[in-house]
Amino acid sequence: MRVCLWVFVVVIVFGSGDGKHAYQRLRTERISGSAGDVLEDDPVGRFLLSSPVRTLNPDEADWFYAPIYPTCDLTPTGLPLPFKSPRMMRSAVQLISSNWPYWNRTEGSDHFFVVPHDFGACFHYQEEKAIERGILPLLQRATLVQTFGQRNHMQARRIPLDTPRSIFVYFRGLFYDVNNDPEGGYYARGARAAVWENFKNNPLFDISTDHPATYYEDMQRAIFCLCPLGWAPWSPRLVEAVVFGCIPVIIADDIVLPFADAIPWEEIGVFVAEEDVPDLDTILTSIPSEVILRKQRLLANPSMKRAMLFPQPAQPGDAFHQILNGLARKLPHDRTAYLKPGQKVLNWTTGPVGDLKPW
Repeated sequence: MRVCLWVFVVVIVFGSGDGKHAYQRLRTERISGSAGDVLEDDPVGRFLLSSPVRTLNPDEADWFYAPIYPTCDLTPTGLPLPFKSPRMMRSAVQLISSNWPYWNRTEGSDHFFVVPHDFGACFHYQEEKAIERGILPLLQRATLVQTFGQRNHMQARRIPLDTPRSIFVYFRGLFYDVNNDPEGGYYARGARAAVWENFKNNPLFDISTDHPATYYEDMQRAIFCLCPLGWAPWSPRLVEAVVFGCIPVIIADDIVLPFADAIPWEEIGVFVAEEDVPDLDTILTSIPSEVILRKQRLLANPSMKRAMLFPQPAQPGDAFHQILNGLARKLPHDRTAYLKPGQKVLNWTTGPVGDLKPW
């Protein structure tokens, strides 16, 4: 099925003081993570602008893409700050709905947004509070593309393919978020803390909070790479593991994995329930060698790696095309997507008081 998209040109100015210098100051390495890969240069928008699926005639469009960057609101240390994002999104939707007729005829059912926060358009980094907030009411009829995939990491040094995988289990990252969860029971629902407390002295486990310059080379030397949840179920480590041929050990009970038609997650990964983390060594050492080899052969397939990356320029089968495939599967739009003249479904006045303030 051929998909046609129309791209809005939306400019949202934010910040205070010397915005130019603030932006330069906040272009930190933190932004190069999974969420930052979409927010920093908007590769999705740039891909669509040059893609043959783009149409200059909005009446031909199946989908409308609104490039809004709520994750560009950052703390002084360069971390995404989601709490003002609802106001930014409301402002953008108001702009779109008052300048073009297309939002109003469906109230967003044929529009899609990229929402790279940990819990997407719930706009909170803590799961419990994100669930309590729910999706921003104005976006509840829209399609939301949550961040997954990364920019092409092929600039990392590739070690020879015949290099032995001498690391059994590898992980680099936080085990505790001492600033937001000093006790360690809420962050990652305690799964990361359990990894550290049970296996910090286990010689089979190469785990640390350090992030060495050889991080990607180390992943290419590892058999298993731990991919535990953090504040959200998904993790950039899933992408990194696939790209570097390390079997992902997925510890996130309610994760929804992307691009299932391109990546057979059950066949390439190992799924461990959060409550079973204390038995992780037994689980992994009991996997037969022939099963490990089969997973490694699947991970060596270049098409699987390509599906997780946003390369520039785009390539057939990459993450851009996986997103398009997902949008195509939602077509044609149901008749209920189109409203009668004057009909309203969404309530513009509902939500937390702070979300209703002007941007």
